[in-house]
Amino acid sequence: MTPDLVIFDCDGVLVDSEIISNTVLSEVLKSIGLYIKPSDCIDLFLGKSWDYCIDIVEKRLEKPAPNNLYETYMLKMFTKFEEELKPIESIEYALDNLPYPKCVASSGPHIKINKTLSITGLLNRFGENVYSANDVKQGKPAPDLFLHAAIKMGADPINTIVIEDSIAGIQAALEAKMTPLAFCPIEPNSAITKTKSIVFNNMTDLPDLIRKL
Repeated sequence: MTPDLVIFDCDGVLVDSEIISNTVLSEVLKSIGLYIKPSDCIDLFLGKSWDYCIDIVEKRLEKPAPNNLYETYMLKMFTKFEEELKPIESIEYALDNLPYPKCVASSGPHIKINKTLSITGLLNRFGENVYSANDVKQGKPAPDLFLHAAIKMGADPINTIVIEDSIAGIQAALEAKMTPLAFCPIEPNSAITKTKSIVFNNMTDLPDLIRKL
């Protein structure tokens, strides 16, 4: 298969940010009286937009969240990113060996995507081809973001491959009639397994995996 486009999610696919961001989120939620472990934050919020996350938070709080919750979270998270954030192992090799149009489509806001890709030295690999859930009406698991990216990149969705690590992203790709590849460096969760998506655990395998599709 020679794809029109390869779409990369950002967190957990390009940058190793999920443990950092969900640990910070757990701490921030604890400060407002909501106790959710980092591992549970990953299960609840992985791949979801902030609007989705805050809806869950407020339902559990049974009241509106503080107006500055998002700003507090982002500030603490960016501080940790500056100290600890790394690119996903071997992602540079994968990008160097994928001679197809590429873009990023992430549930995070543009400021977060640009920050994480800048810290890890990956931003210049995508140029302006970076898309956020903020660009569309509905984020993942709706297909809007991936379809938006395909339109912007002039790609046929049926000939587009999506690299994802979350069930929300896999569902969005399938809804968009795209081919999802699930990056699961650890054991994939049962929800991803049930989608029958192709699962891989090392970015060095990605170029051959796409060539063999």
